[in-house]
Amino acid sequence: MKIAITTEKASLDSPLDPRFGRAAGFFVHDMDTGESTFAANAQNLSLPQGAGIQSAQTVAGLGVGAVITGHVGPKAFSALQRGGIAIYLAQDVTVGQAIEAFRAGTLTPAGAADKDGHW
Repeated sequence: MKIAITTEKASLDSPLDPRFGRAAGFFVHDMDTGESTFAANAQNLSLPQGAGIQSAQTVAGLGVGAVITGHVGPKAFSALQRGGIAIYLAQDVTVGQAIEAFRAGTLTPAGAADKDGHW
């Protein structure tokens, strides 16, 4: 399974970006092969609205089964759920730590959005 972690850089040492829709990019890691790529999210950074939905479409197009981020709004949460993508929330971790926590099963799936839209 591929997972996407919100971050600013394509590095395991990069901190997790707390924003989903307006994250600088997504570190995509294949849990089966260990291969990683980075997908920039620049097209959604300055959208006046809809960044969460657009970012959900971006990660769906990357073929991920799960997203790890700091926060997610209601529209992004709904779009990810409709796409069959699990959502996990984490705080104050690096990309590498998020991957290890996912692998260890210590992340709990988000049951709902944890932020209002446009925060």
